Amino acid sequence: MSAPPIEVTGSARQPLGMPAATFLRSYWQKHPLLIRHAFPDFSCPLSPNDLAGLACMPEALSRIVRLDRKRDRWQLDNGPFEDSHFQGLPERDWTLLVQDVDRFDPDVARLLDFVSFLPRWRIDDVMVSYAAPGGSVGAHVDQYDVFLVQGLGQRRWQIDARPGPALGFREDAPIKLLQCFEASHDWVLAPGDVLYLPPGVPHFGEALDECLTLSIGMRAPSAGELLAAFAAERALALPEELRYADPDLAPTGDRGQLDAAALKRLRQILASAIDAPDAELSAFFGRFLSGYRRAFRATPRRITQARIGQQIEAGAVIGEAPGMRLVRDSGPEGPRLYGDGELLPIQPETAAALAQGAIDRSSWTALPETARKELGTLVRRGWLVLEQTH
Repeated sequence: MSAPPIEVTGSARQPLGMPAATFLRSYWQKHPLLIRHAFPDFSCPLSPNDLAGLACMPEALSRIVRLDRKRDRWQLDNGPFEDSHFQGLPERDWTLLVQDVDRFDPDVARLLDFVSFLPRWRIDDVMVSYAAPGGSVGAHVDQYDVFLVQGLGQRRWQIDARPGPALGFREDAPIKLLQCFEASHDWVLAPGDVLYLPPGVPHFGEALDECLTLSIGMRAPSAGELLAAFAAERALALPEELRYADPDLAPTGDRGQLDAAALKRLRQILASAIDAPDAELSAFFGRFLSGYRRAFRATPRRITQARIGQQIEAGAVIGEAPGMRLVRDSGPEGPRLYGDGELLPIQPETAAALAQGAIDRSSWTALPETARKELGTLVRRGWLVLEQTH
């Protein structure tokens, strides 16, 4: 079967240029896709000066990547930065990158609506990069899905969409850059265009003028991360009597030999050690995802239940706090909510309200008192926030 078209045109009605189900079936984790006009009449939610201000904050994760073209040398500076640092930068060939911008800027966070067809816990962050003319981070490859939204200016993107691309890295650079890169596709993106890249596709972006790109990146924990976290948690729950055993042991002719029977017993005990019921496995995954790659933790708030009700009556809505990635599942005794790596049992009505998204006055009024109290507790924990709509 031939690959689907690599370039489509989006619209206000279909930002992906197709139904979400078609995108997931034909492109998600399979093929790259350039979506022209995914955001018609796009207005960038922040300016380069806004981004530079964030890069000076100690809470933000920021970097500056510079290229010395004459010597083909790359330099990496890690933030936070002083204002004076930007004054000493050259006119071209550098890029400022700031992670987790959606956790600081509500307008940037609204970009996540573009991927509302994906599970929220699957989304990592919105990284924003400003590049002077010629700015780049070199040819590289990511091991996660990313939607590259062009915000300001023009950026040239080259990708290698062919099977089996060369993935060797340079040893002389402070960032992971490919030794060899040959493009199969070459485009210039304008504001409102989006380039989707599945994991493992080599790509190279370079600013043609002053430009700003917003990257919606997905969470993709490695097998090693998952195994290490699960093993550490699971080990605490294992009974002391679960040990290596060999009741089928036969006489040996070589006392130092690890034979196939011993390896089989090892495999069996390891398999039994990590074999967990679905409810326990789900609880681990919920805790892991809600705390995975969190740049900072929720900030508790002192507010009474009565005051929460008053603010909602005045037009406020309850929504997920910036930077939180709340996860829900159904445990053996009812719904469970995960945030900041913790588990909280909740009422079914509370889970249903959270599934709706923003909780406004009508939704709040329709809830039983127990659910309203639980939502109040989540506001005080900092997992949820009150937002004014006008």
